Amino acid sequence: MSDLERGERLQIMLSKEELAAVEDWRFDKRMPSRAAAVRELLRRGLVAEGFLTALTGAKSQDFGVLGVKSDGEAAD
Repeated sequence: MSDLERGERLQIMLSKEELAAVEDWRFDKRMPSRAAAVRELLRRGLVAEGFLTALTGAKSQDFGVLGVKSDGEAAD
């Protein structure tokens, strides 16, 4: 068991399609839990290059796992 202490909880809301994408990735990569999969995806995202800074006035709904806004439009 790791000595890493995880005292903070992070709650996010996902659409059914976004959750399915996370679960598919988790099973494909044989991750032991959903939490482990999300932590790995966060780690990969934090070290990734090539992302632009969010525009002023951007809303949470403008950022989706599948590149689709919550209103069904494709994200830029």
